[in-house]
Amino acid sequence: MKILRNILAIILDIVIAIITILIIIAAIYVVQTKVQHKQNANIFGYTAFEVVTGSMSGTIEIGDLVIVKITDSVEPNDIIVYQEEDHFVTHRVLEINGENIVTKGDANSSKDLPISNKQVLGKVAIVIPKVGIWKKVLTTPSVLIAIIITVILITAIVYYNPPKKE
Repeated sequence: MKILRNILAIILDIVIAIITILIIIAAIYVVQTKVQHKQNANIFGYTAFEVVTGSMSGTIEIGDLVIVKITDSVEPNDIIVYQEEDHFVTHRVLEINGENIVTKGDANSSKDLPISNKQVLGKVAIVIPKVGIWKKVLTTPSVLIAIIITVILITAIVYYNPPKKE
């Protein structure tokens, strides 16, 4: 029983550490986007976006999370995120002509209008599938309450030491 408690304590510590890191990242994101009114957060040279259209379907799907390395150095075949008016677009670089970059969504039939190098936010470093669905599930109040209660109960069980009978 003691080994099981130790294993549960280690797992719980890891879960708490991961949750703490995620809360810190979320706090940085909120401060940069809501308080400082930036259009995207810069967390150690990276930012993240949830994909909301199917223009890159087959490579990146709706609801996927893309982690973007903030840079203006891009090459053909890179998947980049660029700003177009008041929104961000995630498409593949087809060609670079001086300051003009031609992109296209993998699922689109035609090329995009050329963009300037100044519009480029960065290139996609990592794609995390189906994060959008988890975001919806985990932000549902009833699910969130159930998770909090479960973590509290597991913590109580792991760290409860009943008095020893003599």
